[in-house]
Amino acid sequence: MNEPGASGRPGGLRKIVAASLIGTTIEWYDYFLYGSAAALVFGRVFFPDSDPLTGTLLSFLTYAIGFAARPVGAVVFGHFGDRLGRKKLLVVSLLMMGGSTALIGCVPGYDTIGVAAPLLLTTLRLIQGFALGGEWGGAVLLVSEHGDPRRRGFWASWPQGGAPAGNLLAVGVLSLMTSVLSDDAFTSWGWRVPFLLSALLVMIGLWIRLSVDESPLFEEALAKAERRKAEQGAEQPPFVAVVRNHWRDILVAMGARMAENISYYVITAFVLTYCVEHLKIGKQTSLNAVLIGSAVQFCLIPLFGALSDRVGRRPVYLVGAVGVGLWSWAFFGLLDTRSFPALVLAVTVGLVFHSAMYAPQAAFFSELFATRMRYTGASIGAQLSSVAAGAPAPLIATALLGSYGTSTPISVYVGLAALITVIAVVASRETRGSDLAAIEPDGTTARPAPDQQTAASA
Repeated sequence: MNEPGASGRPGGLRKIVAASLIGTTIEWYDYFLYGSAAALVFGRVFFPDSDPLTGTLLSFLTYAIGFAARPVGAVVFGHFGDRLGRKKLLVVSLLMMGGSTALIGCVPGYDTIGVAAPLLLTTLRLIQGFALGGEWGGAVLLVSEHGDPRRRGFWASWPQGGAPAGNLLAVGVLSLMTSVLSDDAFTSWGWRVPFLLSALLVMIGLWIRLSVDESPLFEEALAKAERRKAEQGAEQPPFVAVVRNHWRDILVAMGARMAENISYYVITAFVLTYCVEHLKIGKQTSLNAVLIGSAVQFCLIPLFGALSDRVGRRPVYLVGAVGVGLWSWAFFGLLDTRSFPALVLAVTVGLVFHSAMYAPQAAFFSELFATRMRYTGASIGAQLSSVAAGAPAPLIATALLGSYGTSTPISVYVGLAALITVIAVVASRETRGSDLAAIEPDGTTARPAPDQQTAASA
């Protein structure tokens, strides 16, 4: 069966892509803003009694706690997204993320309300994590299920561009604030402005998301499910069905994300701590290096997505995993030179390899699961790994630096993550050319439609 979608309506597909990209950009802006602020200012505002490195470590601990809520969000949003539709849940996730981020900008510091300050901060971070747990899966599926199956890697990679775009926006606003304000003014109130700005961005994103159509593939699967329900009774909840029928695919997704997730947070979040606290490089210089690297990554993601349509998801992903594992050794060596061009080179090349994993990831994970459990499966696979990978990455890197005083253990840490990802991707099946509508709820491997087989081999 050929997939229904927007392949015959390029304008409609571009609208879906734009809505998903803008929405994910706003949500990632909110999420990454916290990580950058944790590296630069939260230690002094919410943990002022600690020494700088310990304060940063505690800030990253609140940062990591948000990841714990992401699998919960994946299960809840996935369940209702697979039952009610992708669009409705994406609107809810955007409102939750934007609201919690704006409120973070209003939380008084430790000097004002004492221990209640970090407690409020942590609570809002948990809400952020819960919302993001449901955002990613819905955004990439809305595009994957609308698009042309022969170019799914390209089109589905655009919502992935929301991560570097959001990071670019977050770091850019922080960089602007640090450049125009004194250090005392930035610590006192300047850091709050980017968080409060989230309220405006959410209104823009909400207006755009409400204008798009629901996934036609989901609507077709829903109609089939209603017919099965009339004949056979109620179907299994999506979580139960995906764990029973797609547990291998969940493990593949988790393993594939280890190097991608860990390397990203080391390159974009921990790098600020390493440069500012360890190397005594200015905030502005460190932020600008991440800013440039994120801009390059945003441009590269659709190119790697398109490449995965030509050569397959696995080869592109493996290049990224091997590359980031090897680059981690050169990465810190370049940082240690304290040269701005070297900083830019270190971050940018690291993000190039990360892009090779992140770009095909949306199509790759979408092609692993059946439609009626795809939101749940893709979200759980992605977010469970974030607890073990992205959540503790800055925390572990900071602790290793504090214990050993050198970057070597951190490079070993990233290298081991790369090895896990290589094993997971090698053990997986190639999914390029899969017909999403043909993936059965029992986990049957998708088979390309005849015209797609011809296109894939062309």
